Amino acid sequence: MNLPEVSYPRRKTRAVRVGNVYIGGDHPIVVQSMITEETHNVPAAVAQIIAMHKAGAEIVRVTTPNLAEAKCLAEIKAELKRRYQDVPLVADVHHQGTDIAVEVAKYVDKVRINPGLFVFRKRVQRKEEYSQSEIEEELEAIEKALLPVIRACKERGVAMRIGVNHGSLSERLMVMYGDTPEGMVESALEYIRICERHDFRDIVVSLKASRVQVMVQANRLMVRRMAEEGMDYPLHLGVTEAGDGQYARIKSTAGIATLLAEGIGDTIRVSLAEDPINELPVCYEILQALGLRRTKTEFIACPSCGRTKFDLPTVLAQVKAATGHLAGLNIAVMGCIVNGPGEMADADYGYVGKAGGKISLYRGREEVKSGIPQEKGVEELIALIKADGRWVDPPEGYTPPPPPQNFRDRIRVDIPLETVSSKGS
Repeated sequence: MNLPEVSYPRRKTRAVRVGNVYIGGDHPIVVQSMITEETHNVPAAVAQIIAMHKAGAEIVRVTTPNLAEAKCLAEIKAELKRRYQDVPLVADVHHQGTDIAVEVAKYVDKVRINPGLFVFRKRVQRKEEYSQSEIEEELEAIEKALLPVIRACKERGVAMRIGVNHGSLSERLMVMYGDTPEGMVESALEYIRICERHDFRDIVVSLKASRVQVMVQANRLMVRRMAEEGMDYPLHLGVTEAGDGQYARIKSTAGIATLLAEGIGDTIRVSLAEDPINELPVCYEILQALGLRRTKTEFIACPSCGRTKFDLPTVLAQVKAATGHLAGLNIAVMGCIVNGPGEMADADYGYVGKAGGKISLYRGREEVKSGIPQEKGVEELIALIKADGRWVDPPEGYTPPPPPQNFRDRIRVDIPLETVSSKGS
């Protein structure tokens, strides 16, 4: 039976330049994060930016709650260039942000503003509807505050992120739309329309919430509304305030991956209440799982059962330690012939357990080596990859993936380290 292919093409957007990185268009999904060091502590901020960039953060955000901290960005940028390289930086601007945003536009590559706080009005728990004149008065105040920022960004070629947070909608929008995705979308559209009136379109949009359902609904609705209004701005995805640990990672993945799988999203951040460097592996693993970016070896492995002919978690850990740096390759580790050739059809190479302490190696669906003693399996797999010309040496500083924690004490890697190198081969 021929089933129709279920796929979502990536949404077509304009490309927005942020330093030497582009968000949207045909460019890869961009990974970004935010430092936790205080901006006025320039040495610490610079050190954390460098560490995060080396770990894979392609864009790094820095908080600028006041003018004094905004001015520190000049020193941060200069120190980055002196000590390391020019890293694309985003300045985070919130309450009454006009003067701060104009200042940071001198130094950074993108200015992030929060529409719910940019022209901040103290909440009064209002219940009655806003009149048309009141709405127009507030929109005029927003335009007056935003116009100097638009001019500064246009003059310096700086992008702007209009970053709506579900928890900080203005009281006017809360009264008009309630605590809803519709209110989030309208908050973003108000600011986009002002930018467009002044011919500024270097815009990235985000709609974040701590609840996955709200975040997903808001972004889907934003895509529909932008299409209706002829807008093609790229989207930044994230579940804000996700927490920490495994649940935070799953929660972030549920929101981000759902939208990416629908072709929605151009840059992502996983927000963890941890060291922000921990966010980066999660981002790349989401992209890898969806086939959007390949930054490491893709491993396929059965869950193990009574048919398994070896200690599968141990062997998988050994294979990953030896081949985990071969980005772009698909390698399968299967415990028996039942889950072998058929289940690993998409793999470039397969390592399959057989009876009598033996294993077989496959190239795709073809069995190319059989009767290999288990203790020689990893060594022979490396030899096969080398013979096919697909082996590369691990990069300097490469750290093999750790084995599963509960098997750590049982693992004894029999393959000497020099086997992993191509020297002398």
